[in-house]
Amino acid sequence: MRHYEIVLLVHPDQSEQVPGMLDRYRSLVETNGGSVHRSEDWGRLQLAYTIAKLHKAHYLMMNIECDAATLEELEGVFRFNDAILRHLTVRKDEAETEPSVMLKRKENKDEREQRRRGVDQDDDGDSDDGDDDNDDAEDSAEANDDTDQTDKVEK
Repeated sequence: MRHYEIVLLVHPDQSEQVPGMLDRYRSLVETNGGSVHRSEDWGRLQLAYTIAKLHKAHYLMMNIECDAATLEELEGVFRFNDAILRHLTVRKDEAETEPSVMLKRKENKDEREQRRRGVDQDDDGDSDDGDDDNDDAEDSAEANDDTDQTDKVEK
């Protein structure tokens, strides 16, 4: 059996059906004696060019090991499914199981957004340490009062 990497572009209106689609394709491969080494959902991304008047698509990637008959059956399913805008199948020399660069990029983006949301919440006064700025202002005001009193004493 050979190893393949399959990338699918799914219509963005069909994003809710993506997990079910992945399960169907996984079961098709596994019932025919193959295996799925990796499947990733990259989410909705901007297209490089419009396809069927669409600017975004839902991207999926699967690394599978199967025979030629199973691959033909899978590609037939892709070809006749209206929800799949494009598909690409690439033959690989070995199974890849590590997270892809695109998935790492998505995870990093999600982490940055969470940190930014956390900072935005702190700016709204939801945090415990929001009074630190006021403490500094009070300290400097007390220091000014002390210098004013020493000036009065010296005069």
